[in-house]
Amino acid sequence: MEKCTKYNKFSDKAEEFIADEEIVQTLQFAEEHKNDAGLIEDILQKAEEMQGLSHREACVLLDCEIEEYNARIFQLAEEIKQKFYGNRIVLFAPLYLSNYCVNGCVYCPYHAKNKHIPRLKMTQSEIAEQVRALQDMGHKRLAVEAGEDPKHNPIEYILESIDTIYGIKHKNGAIRRVNVNIAATSVENYRKLHKAGIGTYILFQETYDKRNYESLHPSGPKSDYAYHTEAFDRAMRAGIDDVGLGVLFGLSTYRYEFAGLLMHAEHLEAKFGVGPHTISFPRIKRADDIDPTAFSNAISDDTFAKIIACTRIAVPYTGMIISTRESKAVREKVIRYGISQISGGSKTTVGGYETNAADNGSAQFEVSDNRSLDEVVRWLMELGYVPSFCTACYRAGRTGDRFMEFCKSQQILNFCHPNALMTLKEYLEDYATAETKKAGDALIRANIAQIPRGNVRLVCERYLHEIEQGARDFRF
Repeated sequence: MEKCTKYNKFSDKAEEFIADEEIVQTLQFAEEHKNDAGLIEDILQKAEEMQGLSHREACVLLDCEIEEYNARIFQLAEEIKQKFYGNRIVLFAPLYLSNYCVNGCVYCPYHAKNKHIPRLKMTQSEIAEQVRALQDMGHKRLAVEAGEDPKHNPIEYILESIDTIYGIKHKNGAIRRVNVNIAATSVENYRKLHKAGIGTYILFQETYDKRNYESLHPSGPKSDYAYHTEAFDRAMRAGIDDVGLGVLFGLSTYRYEFAGLLMHAEHLEAKFGVGPHTISFPRIKRADDIDPTAFSNAISDDTFAKIIACTRIAVPYTGMIISTRESKAVREKVIRYGISQISGGSKTTVGGYETNAADNGSAQFEVSDNRSLDEVVRWLMELGYVPSFCTACYRAGRTGDRFMEFCKSQQILNFCHPNALMTLKEYLEDYATAETKKAGDALIRANIAQIPRGNVRLVCERYLHEIEQGARDFRF
């Protein structure tokens, strides 16, 4: 099939690195070859080299209807995930600072026309209380969330909040990494965020379909498709080299969004030499005045799982996230196919980590997995995973291309695995229930032997003993 002449992954322009014509041609190509056994075999053989796939190749796998090849797709996704990320699952929690918003997004209850949702914005002292509550749960990594409102949520408020979060040291608790999910902004403001020491800058595209994007965003700054889609370019130029992609599945057709996601990843790799640090997989959920059944592009759990598997094959080195939007059953189904990070014990209300705040009406979406962090940690261990609270790479400067090279060289078992074990040990000593601690100590003993380098293994064992004696915050 002919190539789209407008498509240019090196371009600065959104409509060229996410060219609609290229996506349409890609989806047509995938449809025409979804039962082409010879081509699918070739793509799978390439995928087995674990160097990734192009968006066209990955779309063929996503559309594949041949049962034996679909089985291989899921098996290969598991193998790649294990190869690059091991059996670790990193845990985090969202922290909603404010739900004031001037945008008109029709899928989000924060939209400006919603006059009955309570508008809330935390003070710095309230943020400090929330952080202490999260630290008492055991969290070490947060994702800060806020609506777009220049008056109520200016960049200065976000920066002050980040400083507050990093400044709270409560008992043995400390937030060691603050990821930020706020609206697209200027290079100058991204420089300020970078200077503030953020981890990953997260921004969901919502949909890559420009026509649909404009209808879903009828008003507000977010209605500018190009400015929003080009945000990561500005962030990268400002020095933020860890960025997180995501679409809201259910707004447009999943095939279009899948192609767009991978093209965006290819653009960042081509332009800046480093792809996305993470890709998130939210699906539209009920919230306040938002009815998910009003959107006609919902996807089944099986399709959702295949999207995640094909993404893992296409971008082997990228972290993949699933939140408490999804139920325990769904999360258990898809973790094995590529997910490396999940949220736990989450609240999507402003000030939600106070005992009496969960029903204050300010939630962005309904949480489907309402288990406590301790329950999530124990569940992961029962499934054979190592829950990790590690932030070592970020704090050691292993971000952007440095992290990618670290991951590609398959150093996970020598560095990330022992870091995961040590941060899990901290959790067990400081926060876990007796049942979880017993299971965790057994899991740690079983996993120490998986550290390939003998000297690293010995140091890890010594650190684990010192953690048991009261020391904290060791890392490789």
